[in-house]
Amino acid sequence: MSKLGSTIKVEVTTEYIEEQSSPKEERYLFRYTITIINLGQAAVTLESRHWHITDANDHKSEVQGAGVVGETPRIEPDTAYQYTSGTVLATPLGVMQGTYTMVTDEGEQFQATIHPFRLSVPGLLH
Repeated sequence: MSKLGSTIKVEVTTEYIEEQSSPKEERYLFRYTITIINLGQAAVTLESRHWHITDANDHKSEVQGAGVVGETPRIEPDTAYQYTSGTVLATPLGVMQGTYTMVTDEGEQFQATIHPFRLSVPGLLH
């Protein structure tokens, strides 16, 4: 296991999008903003993502693909890359987690962990 994964810090903020959600239709839209911070000594490129999404009914889904929001950003040392995306759940509560596959300019590939974060309708949890 490469130690490079620890050089990437992932921060997440989430928001419930009430105006595009429909609880009667079991449709809850959430926006999440990800900030990827390169704490390492070398530039890295985000090649792909792998998400695990679980709703309150324990329905699990996976999302995999190249890059994020149509980009494969190169992140220089001591800089950050930020993007916003979204997901729809059938319940007002869920959890997302996953990994980014990163590669150094020298071609060394490694996984950066996206720790679990909660998607929740405001006021649902105390």
